[in-house]
Amino acid sequence: MPILRLSSESHFPLRVPCWLLLLAFAAILIPSPVPAGSPGLQVAAEIRSVLEREGAPPLVHGREMLLNSDLLPGFYLSREYASAWVDELGLTAAGRQLLNLLRSADEHGLCPEDYHLARIESLFELATDYRRYGMLLDPVYMAQLDLLLTDAFLLYAAHQVEGRVDPDEVHEGWRSRPRKVDLVRLLSYALTNDRVEPVLADLAPPHQGYLLLREELERYRQISALGGWPAIAAGPVLRAGDADPRLPWLRLRLLTGNDLQEHEVADGEVFDEKAVAALVRFQLRHGLKGDGVLGPKTLAALNVSVEARIRQIELNLERWRWLPKDLGGCYIVVNIAGFELAVMEGTNIVMTMPVVVGTAYRKTPVFSARMNHLIFAPYWNVPPTILREDKLPKIKADPGYVQRQHFEIVRGTEENPTFLDPWNIPWRKVTAATFPGHLRQTPGPWNALGRVKFMFPNAFDVYLHDTPDKHLFVRDARTFSSGCIRIQKPLDLAQYLLEEQGWDRDRILAAMARSKPLRVELVRSLPVHVLYWTAWVDAEGILQFRDDIYLRDLDLDRALNRRRAEPGRLPQSGLPKSLPTGG
Repeated sequence: MPILRLSSESHFPLRVPCWLLLLAFAAILIPSPVPAGSPGLQVAAEIRSVLEREGAPPLVHGREMLLNSDLLPGFYLSREYASAWVDELGLTAAGRQLLNLLRSADEHGLCPEDYHLARIESLFELATDYRRYGMLLDPVYMAQLDLLLTDAFLLYAAHQVEGRVDPDEVHEGWRSRPRKVDLVRLLSYALTNDRVEPVLADLAPPHQGYLLLREELERYRQISALGGWPAIAAGPVLRAGDADPRLPWLRLRLLTGNDLQEHEVADGEVFDEKAVAALVRFQLRHGLKGDGVLGPKTLAALNVSVEARIRQIELNLERWRWLPKDLGGCYIVVNIAGFELAVMEGTNIVMTMPVVVGTAYRKTPVFSARMNHLIFAPYWNVPPTILREDKLPKIKADPGYVQRQHFEIVRGTEENPTFLDPWNIPWRKVTAATFPGHLRQTPGPWNALGRVKFMFPNAFDVYLHDTPDKHLFVRDARTFSSGCIRIQKPLDLAQYLLEEQGWDRDRILAAMARSKPLRVELVRSLPVHVLYWTAWVDAEGILQFRDDIYLRDLDLDRALNRRRAEPGRLPQSGLPKSLPTGG
């Protein structure tokens, strides 16, 4: 049967109309000339024509922007512009694999429409219809389909490896080491070895936290599809045993969120024991005080929509894509928004403790580093900002503040210091820039760093340390530091780190009680990851949410929306030494 082609000048529908079917039968009787050259060569010629067209970035069908305009020409030139995903019969097996992956991109918290999915689907559907009637789609459209799929592969791969936005552009001070990959080489490897699906699947973060959060994303989307959960009306504070007409709605809300089980649901309008226990579970996994009282803060958390929680999960999945693939066999992770430190051995949590982090004005940064030593009985060398804003005004008002608070004004080196008498300094003329030495606090129970600090050198001069202000750990929100991380159980952490070096608890306590600093090197350094999670799944498999204390969720959401509204070029990726890629 003669081959029929749809002209590239036609405005084609998505379905083959009746007249086209009649035309197909007519073509059996009336031969029509076939354009010169094989279909594959014609598609290659059309691909080359698009890529060599003046103007950047190239547009497909006048409206679809190819976002990888810097990578596409080299890829196609290396294969003499031969198509990668289509042949005379439509999509190849590799093309179908890629299309299926793009359709399920939302399972990773990604947006399928970012990858030309609507246009790809329409071209694929049209090509399928034409094949059904023994006809081939015009090479112009086949070339468009191939280019869009290649662009989609590169974009999807880049998003899985590095995230959809550059974290350094979203959050000031975000310094977690990203993954890198040679995207073109990865694409060639996947096509040559028929491994499109496994290669792209391997790019997603492998961490258990990411996988569990993906499962919760699916669960919350199912809740949304069924209508979400009810809003609880405002009313008086509700305590155990109180009667209230809102109780049926509260139970339904707790049931939908998995905090209350079906067999625990009671009738009536009395706040019964099981409903109270369910509310406590809700409060604890939202970072609230678990008192079982329905007050304003708990009511506000209950009334956050399921769609808002879905978005919160998606934003935290994006942060997982910013992390290295290998966090370390044994490592420490600090969740700033969760006010918690955990010591990890593989996927096992061996120690947790509350922490105090920086204020909204002096935010704790996100970064990764390696802990390599401890300092017992440390001096606290007052940072310039704190000196200027906090300490100097107090000293100028009362020089006796220096001695009362166990400070020293020191010149010279640590080995040969000179101590200045604060009463002999003309403070009226002193500014932070002309401070006559440096201000430090001596070791002791009064020291702002407590009895030990845990050092992992970094550009921010941030570290973990003890604190004399133990009362702060009972607070629900713990943003009180100047950027460093105060930990509740420094003795336990020191013992964990030093026990393989022969240090017992008594020796550590003696070192903490010294009057002079003692530096102890770690035989085995370990990674420290200071991160920012507002949604995660804990060790018991419970989904946790926390407030966006630094508004980093808001910043990220805005950046992602801008990226979709004004798509830009992909970030340049590094070149791996071998394939497949690693972390």
